[in-house]
Amino acid sequence: MALESVNYCPICKGNHFTLFNHCIDHTTSGETFSIHQCSTCNFLITSPRPDAHSIGKYYQSENYISHTNSSKSLIDKIYKSVRSITLQWKLNLIRQHKQQGTLLDYGCGTGEFLNACKTASWKCFGIEPSADARQKAEQLTTLKLSASLSEISLNKFDVITLWHVLEHIEDLNEKLSELKSRLAQGGTIFIAVPNYESLDGKLYQSHWAGYDVPRHLWHFSQQTMGRLFINHGLKLKAVVPMKQDSFYVSLLSEKYLHPNRSIVLTGLSALLTGVKSNLAARQNQNYSSLVYIVTT
Repeated sequence: MALESVNYCPICKGNHFTLFNHCIDHTTSGETFSIHQCSTCNFLITSPRPDAHSIGKYYQSENYISHTNSSKSLIDKIYKSVRSITLQWKLNLIRQHKQQGTLLDYGCGTGEFLNACKTASWKCFGIEPSADARQKAEQLTTLKLSASLSEISLNKFDVITLWHVLEHIEDLNEKLSELKSRLAQGGTIFIAVPNYESLDGKLYQSHWAGYDVPRHLWHFSQQTMGRLFINHGLKLKAVVPMKQDSFYVSLLSEKYLHPNRSIVLTGLSALLTGVKSNLAARQNQNYSSLVYIVTT
């Protein structure tokens, strides 16, 4: 495995970092990775981390359900049940800004959201770098999907979505600039990311599932997301909580923290933490996951 270090912050260009935490990859390798914090803007970065040629193997696991669509474990089944509810929630959120039109789902995984949009009469396009996940998505949606933005001929989109994708993108600034250039006049980008400043993030610390090293290269707060948008000339219209995420993230975090505990106790603890996290977030909007809605 080849590792690479991040020597400057993509948010503020600072080059001084302090160690924030060590986290274990609970999904594939069991290896430990470090998260460092920018001393200037507090942005969190997984560094060192696998380079572009090595990162692929960290997605190759039945445990990585967004690429496999597995239903083997109880947690997989819970994830898929919650996902079916979340799909409609996402569609309703988008319809508050645009009823129909062209939609690009960047990082579409196995295609469930794209399929819901297609069923709702959107003209859909999808990008998924993983060949296996892309194949599953094409079978589900009967759409021809792409591995990169350069493969898509349509130049402008009314809606662009990144559902828990931005944290995986190595060329963060380049990709945001590219996506901005593909946004139609009056169009909207929806970006969902984990929020490590949530109560569940603070409670679970290095066991918090939202860190998901080394697949998550970046770790965002409301402040660093806001600064990122300013850097790219994007206007923040709204920040919307994904309240359901606190429960699933807490469920995974409990499993990491107490691997030998019964699923009943794990589930009850996760439920309690999820409720506490959502209640605390009413004061400061620091929910476990947030959707940032931006325009040009």
